[in-house]
Formats: sequence, structure tokens, C-alpha cells
Amino acid sequence: MSLLKTNLMFLFVIALFYTLTIPSWAEDWKQEFLEVQNGARHEVGVDPLVWDDDVAAYAASYANQRLSDCTMVHSNGPFGENIAWSSGQMSAEDAAEMWINEKQYYDNNSNTCNDPNGGTCLHYTQVVWKNTLRLGCAKVVCNSGATFITCNYDPPGNYAGERPY
Repeated sequence: MSLLKTNLMFLFVIALFYTLTIPSWAEDWKQEFLEVQNGARHEVGVDPLVWDDDVAAYAASYANQRLSDCTMVHSNGPFGENIAWSSGQMSAEDAAEMWINEKQYYDNNSNTCNDPNGGTCLHYTQVVWKNTLRLGCAKVVCNSGATFITCNYDPPGNYAGERPY
């Protein structure tokens, strides 16, 4: 067999392996992020988000930058962004529920956050922002064993003076 045919066969086997294994896992993971956040959006009458591979690639690139320190620092990129951290394991659902739980402090009538502990509702309002259409998320286990998750939203939300829904 020629070297070219051998290389093409190798690439075909790798592509077949990727097609049969990774998308199944990746689809479940994408759905976990989408289902929880779209549930919150449904509650307030906002259209569901769709997964966007380009936005997810941005999220993955940034999450990989946090591998060495797992620091809760925003990327300050072109998208809306929610980040989460745990000293151990954390699922997509765990992260999204942390953000969505801020709903209890959001007052839609006054468009303000009333957290008695001085917290924010901006994670929740980004999840349900009516003009946001696309979602991409990433999760890494940092060198310390902690977990860092980021979700990016396109177009971004949380514009001062505007209501999320």
C-alpha cells in the first residue's frame, strides 16, 4: 500500500472514531447546558437559545487559559459571559442553576436586583436576555483539581436601562 493510501486510511479511521464517539458525548453535554438555560428562558416567555460551535470555541479557548489558576476572571471578550467555579466536580446543570437561582432577587417591575447580601442578578439576566440567540460553553478541570465553566452568549445582554425580557 502506498504511503498516501496509508495516510488517507489513517485519517479516515480517526475521522470515523471521532464521528462515532465524541459527538454523542458532546451532544449530551450541549443539551445539558441548553436544557437548563432554555427552561429558565421558557418561564419568562423568551425564545430558546441554540448551540453555536463558534461561540463554544471561544469559550473553550478562554477556559483553557484558566487551567493553571482556575481564577474567576471574565474574558472581556465580544460575548456575554457567565463563569462558575467549584473546588471539585461541577456539572453544566450545577453551573447554570447557580446563575438561574439569582432570579429570586430580580425584580422585573423595577428592573433591579434586590439581593440582601449585595450580590448580583446579572448572571440570571444574561441567561434570559431576550435578544441573545446563541450559546457556547466550555468546562475544564484545572491543575488544582477545581472546575471552571464558562458560557458565552451571542449577542450579549445586560445593557444598562434595558429589560432582559
